[in-house]
Amino acid sequence: MCTDHHKTNNLEDHRALLKVVELHPREKPMTDPYSPKAIWGRELRHYRESAGYTQSQLAALINFAPSLISGIENGHVPAVPEFAEACDEVLNTGGALTRGLDYRKSKTERYPPWFGEWPIIETKSTMLRNFELAVIPGLLQTPAYASALLNGDEEAVAGRLERQQVLSREEPPPPKLRCVVDEGALHRPVGDAKVMQEQLLHITERAVTSALISVQVLPYGVHTGLPGSFWIASLRGGKGEVAYVETALRGLITRTFEDLEHLTDVWESIRTDSLPERDSLDLIRRTAEERWT
Repeated sequence: MCTDHHKTNNLEDHRALLKVVELHPREKPMTDPYSPKAIWGRELRHYRESAGYTQSQLAALINFAPSLISGIENGHVPAVPEFAEACDEVLNTGGALTRGLDYRKSKTERYPPWFGEWPIIETKSTMLRNFELAVIPGLLQTPAYASALLNGDEEAVAGRLERQQVLSREEPPPPKLRCVVDEGALHRPVGDAKVMQEQLLHITERAVTSALISVQVLPYGVHTGLPGSFWIASLRGGKGEVAYVETALRGLITRTFEDLEHLTDVWESIRTDSLPERDSLDLIRRTAEERWT
């Protein structure tokens, strides 16, 4: 499974049942109120309110972002064991929230355990560096592009859009997003021409209107990023870095010095070989207008 172009095998068995939907960019992602993670979120809200804490107060006590707690309580974001354990300790639940996460052992759950931590890491970051070999970065995808990429899985699309809110939060300040995209991703059809044109123009708009977002294009050719896409997250408070690497089998979250050193070297290499940002945005805009009209 991959952060930005995954589709787990358990969903492939029922693709025929999935309906492609095109969500308006300003619409609030919808979640089934009776999904396991939505029910778990309501349990968290119950224990938090019983203890007399606001979301911000609980966030300060467990060192997680208030926006993350809101997303979990509303059923948009799945919790991970580390989060549940921290809540159990502060809220004196006797371990109820951790036990409640047994639902995640189900094969139908959206994120496997090794990926579920990554959205939390994103919320605790001051900078995110992302190289994408095949598709547009997930945090910059439009709803229509994400829906086409995820075979119309409404829950997965909603989850991806929810992740994007980290870029527009107020407190703590949103992380800087530095993206390098292989040129092939601009030409790979995901959805129809309208979807692709909208997606590429969306990238340029986001990069132009936000000083926190930069996008560069790595031209066609042999480069050090060919083994695959990856993320490097710099954590708040000088707590180091964490990386996510995509493989053909599964995604891998790593904190080891050797892995981070290697990925940083790869990042610097592909960033050096990429077009300057202004030239990159011009290329993306031309591709949208000439290739996808």
